[in-house]
Amino acid sequence: MAGRESTRASGYRERNSTADRALDILLLFDDDRLVLSGQDVADRLGVARSTAYRYLQSLASSGFIEEQRPAGYRLGPRVFELARLARKGIGLSEVSRPVMRELVASVGETALLTRRAGTAVVCLEREEADHPVRLSYERGHVLPVNAGAAALVLLAWAPDAEVDGIVEKAGLPRFTGRTLTDAAALRRRLEVIRQEGIAVSRGELDDDVLGLAAPIRGADGEVVAAVSVAALSHRVPDERVPEVARAVSASAERISDRLKTLAS
Repeated sequence: MAGRESTRASGYRERNSTADRALDILLLFDDDRLVLSGQDVADRLGVARSTAYRYLQSLASSGFIEEQRPAGYRLGPRVFELARLARKGIGLSEVSRPVMRELVASVGETALLTRRAGTAVVCLEREEADHPVRLSYERGHVLPVNAGAAALVLLAWAPDAEVDGIVEKAGLPRFTGRTLTDAAALRRRLEVIRQEGIAVSRGELDDDVLGLAAPIRGADGEVVAAVSVAALSHRVPDERVPEVARAVSASAERISDRLKTLAS
């Protein structure tokens, strides 16, 4: 019993350390309370006003808050810097997956997130529809860059010299009768993709599978990844392709906008 009481007392003392009180003060700020006075802090923490000021001065000296006379204290530049770093630490997958789930709900088909790694394409994320499709693209799989809508989008905005190097080093392997294996034909296809802003493929990597992919751009405008939809071809006939293409393009733009916001 004595040990339990000792643990409780220790926990209480730890929770009321200077660091904990500093966090308590920072958490008092919200949309309706952008400025705090010393008396506000004293009342809400249940401490003497002199103690509240000591905590406030400690936070101010570290840049977490700053004094705004005569009203009190507001959040300082150090908080905004930490917020910037927190946004910067959010990865591509975390930004993309909510948008991908909405894309799946909108079109009823599986969505993929891919990026290029040298001469190959890597599947980063896959969001399933209610009717899963057997695909070469599984999370973590590495695939060549000449087959499928996602791969072609990632290749389309690469410099010509880089494309030439990839073709020379990795070749153009065939997966189906529709796979592009001619370098000149591949370059013409990439030009069309750049002009249209989206890639559409049928049965080039997996038989009977349709793919539609659009580029995701980073803060500097460079293509950093692709979001795509993969479906059995009969589920997306030609007359439905424009509708799905618009949804994929809109998703790519939304992810791109989020990446730019996080980088700002």
